[in-house]
Amino acid sequence: MKTALVHDWLIHMRGGEKVLEAMAELYPDAVIHTLFYRRSGLSPALARMKIKPSFLHYLPGIRHYYRWLLPFLPWVVSTLKIDSDTDLVISSSHCVAKGADVPPKALHVCYCHTPMRYIWGFEKEYLRHFPKVASALLGSIKNRLREWDNENCSRVHHFIANSENVRRRIREFYGRDAEVIYPPLDLSRFRPAGERKDYYLVVSAFVPYKRVDIVIQAFNGFDRKLLIVGSGPMSADYRRLRKSENITFLGPVPDPQLHQLYAEARALIFPTEEDFGIVPLEAQACGTPVLAYGKGGALESVRSGLFFDEQTPDAVRRTVLEFETAKISRAAIPAQVASFDKSCFQSKLKELIGRLLAAKEHAIR
Repeated sequence: MKTALVHDWLIHMRGGEKVLEAMAELYPDAVIHTLFYRRSGLSPALARMKIKPSFLHYLPGIRHYYRWLLPFLPWVVSTLKIDSDTDLVISSSHCVAKGADVPPKALHVCYCHTPMRYIWGFEKEYLRHFPKVASALLGSIKNRLREWDNENCSRVHHFIANSENVRRRIREFYGRDAEVIYPPLDLSRFRPAGERKDYYLVVSAFVPYKRVDIVIQAFNGFDRKLLIVGSGPMSADYRRLRKSENITFLGPVPDPQLHQLYAEARALIFPTEEDFGIVPLEAQACGTPVLAYGKGGALESVRSGLFFDEQTPDAVRRTVLEFETAKISRAAIPAQVASFDKSCFQSKLKELIGRLLAAKEHAIR
């Protein structure tokens, strides 16, 4: 069976890329199609794969300004060339990957991380720090992009959602149902280690909707230590927002160091309304509780910790103080997320695709 994987872009290892990595382990001979990539930013499992990019890959410095091109990405993804004799296409999509031109005979399964955030309900959060020209252009063609997105749903034979939260959004925006398979948690990488230390931790991409800003503001003038792991276009803004020496930016860190940071933190703070959220799972696998904004995917991924009900600095501070008086057994936390192990993800995905291929073959006969 000839298989192709399609992913929006490949320049780092975040939640969506970890899903793709688990897929690549299931289909090691597959070709990965993507808009552009940076092989040095990928895990060994992905870096060894055959990757075919679009023409964007050859534009100098594309990873620094690709967000400005969002209005044009639906067209660019249609230029990806998937071999005509491909039997199975799995798109891993949070943006436009599901719009790839799939051969007529191929089964197309989309693992949807979210309908496109910048046109479906999160426009203000996503675009408020965009250049005015790019933001205005997106706003002016939002309805056309929504039409394109809905049209391309017809190319998908079966949707998989990464959470019940995203399943509801697929039903609302696309009028399609989906089967939920939670993203993979690699328990071989993340597990309890070391002794707890006296700091709180944020692990996040530095983009507006992640709301790292409210945590920085909460810890300014707060007698608590905060470590922040991550990078992105909001990096300079976040550093300017920092007013306390108790706040430290660590930048991107390798997995072994991240594992140690998770395991030794008092708690992870997760301030975003996320589609699902692999970061809280990694922290909990290391025995660390999570203080999360109580909306979206965190309601499914956070099994041990506390929720705050507003995305404000005051709400974060109140929850930290409440947490410090709560009694949470760290030893019991890892078992609560064991069902998210990567082996569970892979077995469920393999079983579902086998069932869909069998049904397709039966329909042909």
